[in-house]
Amino acid sequence: MKKILISCSLVLAFSVSVFAQDEQEAKEYASTITNDDLYAHLSVLASDAMQGRETAKAGQKMAAAYIAAQFQKLGLNGPVKGGDNKGFLQEVVLYTSKPGEIYIKNGKDKISNDYASLVYYGNGQTSGEVNEEIVFAGAGTEESFSGLDVKGKGVLVVVDNTRAWRGPAQIAKEKGATNLYAINTGSDEAFSSYGSQMEHYLSGGRLSVKKPEAGTDGVFFLKPSVAASLMVSDIETIRSAAKGESKKKIKNAKVSIKVGFDVETVSSENVLGYLEGTDKKDELVVLTAHYDHVGMSDGQIYNGADDDGSGTVAVLELAEAFVKAKTDGKGPRRSILFMTVTGEEKGLLGSEYYAANPVFPLENTIVDLNIDMIGRVDPEHKDNPEYVYLVGSDRLSTELHEISEKVNSTFSNLDLDYTYNDESHPDRIYYRSDHWNFAKNNVPIIFYFNGVHEDYHQPTDTVDKINFEMLRKRAELVFYTAWVLANRDQRIVVDKLQDQTVGNN
Repeated sequence: MKKILISCSLVLAFSVSVFAQDEQEAKEYASTITNDDLYAHLSVLASDAMQGRETAKAGQKMAAAYIAAQFQKLGLNGPVKGGDNKGFLQEVVLYTSKPGEIYIKNGKDKISNDYASLVYYGNGQTSGEVNEEIVFAGAGTEESFSGLDVKGKGVLVVVDNTRAWRGPAQIAKEKGATNLYAINTGSDEAFSSYGSQMEHYLSGGRLSVKKPEAGTDGVFFLKPSVAASLMVSDIETIRSAAKGESKKKIKNAKVSIKVGFDVETVSSENVLGYLEGTDKKDELVVLTAHYDHVGMSDGQIYNGADDDGSGTVAVLELAEAFVKAKTDGKGPRRSILFMTVTGEEKGLLGSEYYAANPVFPLENTIVDLNIDMIGRVDPEHKDNPEYVYLVGSDRLSTELHEISEKVNSTFSNLDLDYTYNDESHPDRIYYRSDHWNFAKNNVPIIFYFNGVHEDYHQPTDTVDKINFEMLRKRAELVFYTAWVLANRDQRIVVDKLQDQTVGNN
């Protein structure tokens, strides 16, 4: 009974303190977020002229200039000392590792990184050719690894879709394995399509914030028949073993591998707009979205209207709403950093760079609200578009989750779907967008996401596919949440400090 009374008291105090300000004020400024304005910005940023906004390419730099100009037009401050365009641009220096000689040898057979049989994903290099033993770990679950000695060895796993390798990779890394070898397509034919897509992303160079070093682990994606050949087995036996049948027929393989890259440096930019708060200006609310996309391939432009043009234009509209509120003398009490970051598609690089080189101390950053894809409706919600996926709200702060829920019930009444917040979900979304680089520094986060759809990372992710009504409603939810967090008396309590070193981008 005592626990119940304490809980009720906390809820009452929470309700009074968080929503003491006039709800009508918040609704007034949220109304400045309009479908027309979102469309106008997105029609520029996701146009063919931006060439797919690939990191460190001309289109990305044009997009950065457009966003910086909007921030300046709104009257935000450019907080980057010595930065270009009055401090709106934070230069992000990156290393580009263009694939050199990469192969696996099994006896006399040599399998090269040709995107038809083998795709290597990673930044590491080997010191010449090195020998490696490969251990079979089934589906790559904790149970599959039980009883296996994988320290200093490679690990082969079978996963059920092209994106589901991240969980096994993290488990393998935690258990001391070197490289992951993954069968992540259902057939050789499916691998051909997958390899073609990966070639577009990787052949131009894998970018990183840190200079690649020898021995860094990576992932070898294998055509199913090639994997079977390496393990001196057949693919049916391997797949059956991954589903729980006997692994005794699959012996460890001994291979030689080489991973080589040519390393150069390139430059990209984060775009930052700063709005100073009033009486609590030393504390900071950060609103983020990534404005880069994947560029062009075979003459086709990948416009990235949803990924993440939708989040970027939401940040622009959020900035306008808060500037209008400040102009009218309505706060915010805390300062707000509106930040569109580069290099997310290349491995969360812009946010990683900011976290390592913060313009404002991370210890003064109370929250990051990150937006990545909020302009579409995924197949699971085709009959209920009034939703948004939320990830991470409860990972570091119980109070943040409660505030988020209360804000939604008060203002937006969207269906908050926590499917991707499940720590056992194979897509591991918590570790896959820019909020992660704040979370791993114990800054509480909420990630807003509409889920994956058929146009994800396709040239068909275009402006005409965007549901601007839902884009606006989701952006409003972020605004209301930021409004409460920026204006409440106390900063949110972080009650779940933990080791945040795990994860995989």
